[in-house]
Amino acid sequence: MIREKVTWMRLTLLVAVAVIAALPLALVAADTPLRVVPDVDLTRYAGTWYEIARLPNRFQAKCAGEVVAAYELQSDGRIVVTNRCRTTTGDVTVATGIARRVDGRPASVLEVRFAPAFLSFLPAVWGDYQIIALGPDYDHAVVGTPDRSYLWVLSRTPRLDADLYRRLLDGAKAQGFDVAKIVETRQQPLP
Repeated sequence: MIREKVTWMRLTLLVAVAVIAALPLALVAADTPLRVVPDVDLTRYAGTWYEIARLPNRFQAKCAGEVVAAYELQSDGRIVVTNRCRTTTGDVTVATGIARRVDGRPASVLEVRFAPAFLSFLPAVWGDYQIIALGPDYDHAVVGTPDRSYLWVLSRTPRLDADLYRRLLDGAKAQGFDVAKIVETRQQPLP
């Protein structure tokens, strides 16, 4: 009985030391700004993007696959964002929002709102959208949030080269994203 108690205490101490040792790394990642793409031509960025993979999130929980985002640049510089996906029941769900640039930041740092326009004065309705990787031909992109909770791998086509995909995930991991949790998106053409 004493031996079991000593073993239990050692195990508890070992777990506590591991948690305490890992805590500063987690805090540093959350406090470290993302390294974003320095220059983005939003006219070229506009258009259709296929989601290749994402970190799971609550607002896409109903999406079973075929996730597509369309970005349409407006004359005032804002971007209309239309997200579509197929649910487990086979229905297509659509969410439309607006994206805007963040003053004093590169064009790769945007805020997105899917809440009604009359709530746009509230900072809490705007979510971070930061482009951390972008192909030279605007054929693929990686988008994340500074708190590392959200991450999307996007492509202009429903498929992405496996080596490129691995490199994009490695780049996201180097920025503090938990890519072990990434979910690959099932793709079939949407109607």
